[in-house]
Amino acid sequence: MTDGHSSGLGTHLGNLYRLSDARSRSISAENPTGEKGGGARATTGMGADAARDLGPGWKISPCVSISPGATFEVADIAGPGSIQQIWMTTTAPTRLLTLRIYWDGSDRPSVEVPLGDFFASGWGTFAQISSLAVCVNPANGFNAYWEMPFQARCRITVENLTSDDAIFFYQINYQLTEVPADAGYFHAQFRRSNPLPYREVHTILDGVTGQGHYVGTAMAWGVRNDGWWGEGEVKFYLDGDAEHPTICGTGTEDYFGGAWCFHVNGRYQAYTTPYAGMPTVLLPDGSDPNRTQSRFGLYRWHVTDPVRFSSDLRVTTQALGWRRGSRYLPLTDDIASVAFWYQTLPAPQFPDYPDPDQLEVI
Repeated sequence: MTDGHSSGLGTHLGNLYRLSDARSRSISAENPTGEKGGGARATTGMGADAARDLGPGWKISPCVSISPGATFEVADIAGPGSIQQIWMTTTAPTRLLTLRIYWDGSDRPSVEVPLGDFFASGWGTFAQISSLAVCVNPANGFNAYWEMPFQARCRITVENLTSDDAIFFYQINYQLTEVPADAGYFHAQFRRSNPLPYREVHTILDGVTGQGHYVGTAMAWGVRNDGWWGEGEVKFYLDGDAEHPTICGTGTEDYFGGAWCFHVNGRYQAYTTPYAGMPTVLLPDGSDPNRTQSRFGLYRWHVTDPVRFSSDLRVTTQALGWRRGSRYLPLTDDIASVAFWYQTLPAPQFPDYPDPDQLEVI
C-alpha cells in the first residue's frame, strides 16, 4: 500500500470510504483467467447457440460442463491477493461435487468439502440462508463471503463425483493487493459419521497444529430416533487439552444460538441470522416434530468470537437424546459437519475423503 491507501483487506461499512491500491479481478466462464480486459471474449461455449444472432460479447460462455470423474480448475491466481466472494450453482447433486482450495503452491488442499456443505446446505434441498459469511438465495445460488488472503498463489478446483455431466456456473471475485505477514490462511474440512457409533462423539475437527482461530461450523444432522436429539455438548480442546476441554457448551441448540429444542408452540422454527441459523427443517411426515428420520441444517459463525489457538485444536460434539426414566440416550445419528478456520501453513493432513457412496444423501 502507498500514500496511506488501504490494501483493501477487511473492508466493511466502517472503512468502505477508504481508497485502495488493490486491483479488482473476477474469474468466471466468461473470463477464466481473470485477466484485465479478458471478459466476454469467448467465441465458443455453452451459450453460443443462444447467442448465434448476436455474436461475441453476448453470453457465449456462461457456464461449463464437468464430465463424470473429472476435476475442473476453477481458478489459478498469482498473488499476493485475497478472495473476497465466491458464487456458484450447479445442476448436479451438491454433495457429490467436491470443492478444493490450495494456497501458495501446496499440493495439499486447505479446503476439501462437498459443494453444498461448504455453503451450509448439506441436504441438497433449497433453504434460504441470510448470514454474514454465507448466503443461499433462490434457487440454490450459493455465495460465500469469507475473506481468503494468500501470498503467492490460490488454486480452486471442483471434482465431479457423479456419473453424469455437471453443468457448473461460478464467479470468483478477488483483489490483487499486499497481504500482511500475519494473515492466516482459510481452511475448511468435511467429516461425516453415518451412523455415529453408540456412545461415541462426532469429531468436527482434529489434527490441527500451528496458530490460528476457528471461525465456523456447518452441520447436516439426520435423526435416527424419535424425540429430541440435541442435548449434546460442543467442545473445543485447545493447546494441549487432553481429557477435558477449555470450552464446553451446554447443548446443541444452545451452540447454534437457539434454545428449548428450537421449538415455538411445539414445532421446530427454522431461522437464519447473521451469525447462526437452522435454515433447513425436513420432517418425514411434514407435521410431527418428534419423529425419527427428521433432518436439520445448521450453521454457527464465530465472526465476533473466534476461538483462538496457539499450537493445536480439536472440536467435537455429542449426539444425545432422552430415554425412559429421564436418562440421556446416546444417539447413532447421521452427522455431517464442516469446520471453518484460519491458520498458518502448512495445512494439516486431512482424513481420507469419503467415496461417493459414503457421501451420498439417500
